[in-house]
Amino acid sequence: MQLNSKRKRNVPELNTSALPDLIFTVLFFFMIVTYMRQTDVNMNVAIPSGNELQKLQKRYAVTYLYIGYDTDGTILMQLDKEATDITSLANALQKKRSRLPDDEKQYLTVSVKADKKIPAKVIGDVKAVLRKANVLRISYTATEIIKKP
Repeated sequence: MQLNSKRKRNVPELNTSALPDLIFTVLFFFMIVTYMRQTDVNMNVAIPSGNELQKLQKRYAVTYLYIGYDTDGTILMQLDKEATDITSLANALQKKRSRLPDDEKQYLTVSVKADKKIPAKVIGDVKAVLRKANVLRISYTATEIIKKP
């Protein structure tokens, strides 16, 4: 009889028949839990185009301001999901800022998505209200012009 005999151990195989069920369960969990940010715009906004565009780096403290036309041609404003006008814009921005954590308040950015036919005077008035509300980070949204070679 040998003392150092090597015994061959049989390792049972791993049963993977339930693995697809587990993967689909995890997939459905993430599909249900994930929140997709979507805003319904209640006006017509034709975004202008540009050549030299940059993407926003920090998007967690961004508030979208839509400026467009109603069907009868009046200028409308919408701050995220709420309709607003130029007089109540500063108060709405102060409410948005108060809901942010203290370390993110300085990064509050207003992304202006204005129709390309909006007069420059309206954009100037909006900039003046943003300055008075101490919102100094402003981004303007545009679509990129695709250059053909």
